[in-house]
Amino acid sequence: MVPAPVLVLGGIASVQSGAAIATKLFPQVGAGGAVFLRLGLSAVIVCLVVRPAISQVRGDVMLMLAYGVVLGAMNLSFYLALDRIPLGVAVTIEFLGPLTVAVGGSRRRLDLVWVVLAAAGVVLLAGGGDRLAVSGVVFAAVAAVCWATYILLAQRVGRAVPGMTGLAVALVAGAALTAPYGIAAGGTALVQPSAIGKGAAIAVLSSAIPYSLELAALRRLRAATFGVLMSLEPAMAALSGLVFLGQHLRALEWVAVGCVMVASVGATSTSGATESVEMIDG
Repeated sequence: MVPAPVLVLGGIASVQSGAAIATKLFPQVGAGGAVFLRLGLSAVIVCLVVRPAISQVRGDVMLMLAYGVVLGAMNLSFYLALDRIPLGVAVTIEFLGPLTVAVGGSRRRLDLVWVVLAAAGVVLLAGGGDRLAVSGVVFAAVAAVCWATYILLAQRVGRAVPGMTGLAVALVAGAALTAPYGIAAGGTALVQPSAIGKGAAIAVLSSAIPYSLELAALRRLRAATFGVLMSLEPAMAALSGLVFLGQHLRALEWVAVGCVMVASVGATSTSGATESVEMIDG
């Protein structure tokens, strides 16, 4: 049996590999087209596997639609950030979302240390403003807010809707939300075999594989342990950007990534709130 931590790390690597492929799809269909392909193809895959029953959808349809809207907004803002700033920087800023959720339910004074440390990381990243597009940083910050909201909604949907039906409906809603912008950005390039192939790879790497691995890992891990392992995501994103995209971070930016990672490890290992938090990447 594969150890649970290995499953989590595999999921993280899969997500960041998918993000790297997405950036290579941007010149062909734009960030909007890439996110529409990801969500649309993910919705098709999940619906074929889950086959959501109509009887399960009716009762909590507004909650699932809200979940889908946030899911779509999170992915779109994140991809718009990726189109403007390095992958490692975008993920580091976005990771402030789940970090906020982790410390939000705690009143421990120690958590103030983690907040200050994370803020220091963001300030260090902002210090690289001569090479970071302000719009990219803003989109990453929006993605962070969406990720925090996504976590809270995912909890409610998971408790109210059995199985994966809630996720299936949310993916359909997210795809519908991003469709107008995605079609306008990608146009006829969206139906080119190469674009569909890359979109399918992104859907599998960024959604199907990590969701499955994380679900299997969470059955054997405490949520706090899961959160600590997920804290490695900014570093994995920076490495993926370096290996797949040739994106080199400066020493100061690596320090900033480290600050956010340490803050996340500290927050998720000491905050009681993490026992009910599932951090699934966008």
